[in-house]
Amino acid sequence: MLVAVLSFLAVFLLLGFGVPLAVSLGLSGFLGLFFIIGPKAAGVMVAQTAFDIAHSYTLAVLPLFLFMANLISRAGIVGALFDASAAFLGRLRGGLAMSTIAGCAGFGAVCGSSLATAATMGSVTLPQMKRFNYDDGLSAGSVAAGGTLGILIPPSILLVIYGEMTEQSIGDLFMAGILPGLLGAVLYIIAIAITVRVQPHKAPDPDISSLPSRWTALGGVWPVALLFFLVVGGIYGGVFSATEAAAIGVVGALLIGLLRRDLSLSDIIGSAYEAVALTAALLFVLIGATLLSNVMIYSGLAQALVDIVTMSGIPPYGAIVVIVLIYLVLGCVFDSLALMLLTVPLFAPIVAGMGFDLIWFGIIVAVAIEVGMISPPIGMNLFIIRSIQPDIPLSAIYRGIVPFLAADAVRLAILIFVPAVALVLPHTMR
Repeated sequence: MLVAVLSFLAVFLLLGFGVPLAVSLGLSGFLGLFFIIGPKAAGVMVAQTAFDIAHSYTLAVLPLFLFMANLISRAGIVGALFDASAAFLGRLRGGLAMSTIAGCAGFGAVCGSSLATAATMGSVTLPQMKRFNYDDGLSAGSVAAGGTLGILIPPSILLVIYGEMTEQSIGDLFMAGILPGLLGAVLYIIAIAITVRVQPHKAPDPDISSLPSRWTALGGVWPVALLFFLVVGGIYGGVFSATEAAAIGVVGALLIGLLRRDLSLSDIIGSAYEAVALTAALLFVLIGATLLSNVMIYSGLAQALVDIVTMSGIPPYGAIVVIVLIYLVLGCVFDSLALMLLTVPLFAPIVAGMGFDLIWFGIIVAVAIEVGMISPPIGMNLFIIRSIQPDIPLSAIYRGIVPFLAADAVRLAILIFVPAVALVLPHTMR
């Protein structure tokens, strides 16, 4: 077990020296296996792990969904999503901030990345809210928080990786993320409503005359809505697998872009190149994480942690709360992907050993990581907003995110103590 602990600490040390995540995980995992099972067996395991991950049918969803997200983004649909949301919510005080949340939820449904959602939506919505004299903190907070919905609402890149690591169904994970994602959007909108009611100066009276017609605005987003329901509905109905759904999503996104005449050949080639490059990076990271996970298994550390928790007398839900608190603390300083890859091999066996559903736990992990994305001091989404609008002080961004952190605390409590919110849709598929 000492080798496993040292391997785990070596990852943190290498990351501290600026070594890339894939190299840190892979090197630490290989050295740990080297001392546990010997050099020859360790070399064979590295080769076999790389082969298995590169040929994984499940992971074929990664380049396909990334390609789909890139096509939709380049097709100029983001502005249409915001306009449609503003047509319905813009009549309320704080309506543009609420529309930002709704637009992020819509874009997250075809994106799968928190950072991409925040960056893409922020470039459209922040100038609009600035034009109507919204408070900087409220504007920044709504974009940063809304961006996190991209992690949870399917398709989600993070849930794909979690499913591969824990051998859980990607389709079940996608279905499990829908209601918690919508719950997050609703709670964020409620947080905005409360904020502008308590502090009316943060959002001006709505200018009804500037809002687009509801039906006209909806006309710009119905193809994407149809694509989402086709992909997710097909998975839910068992018509096709998550990988097949991803392929259908790519074809649908390509047709939408071509019919709107917003995609050029260079856009299509660029989208494909970005999807392939990011997929390659993710696969290298996943290979390293799998090696480190094998160190935890072969050393006996994973089983030892399960035994410690079992014999400690800690109530099962008490252990879950402790794990979530660990995620919230580490999320303030770690990248979301790194945090998942480092912790899931440790925590998943404990959670499974206590009899909890790993699909449910995956949603808990995703939401906890979302909170880390918007938690000071190093919440990645906060710095995305700062890069888009450098004139907004970081202190204002920190203040603006507080109501959304409170909303996430409520959501986490609901998900922990009412697991049905995450599990009802996956269970109806079986």
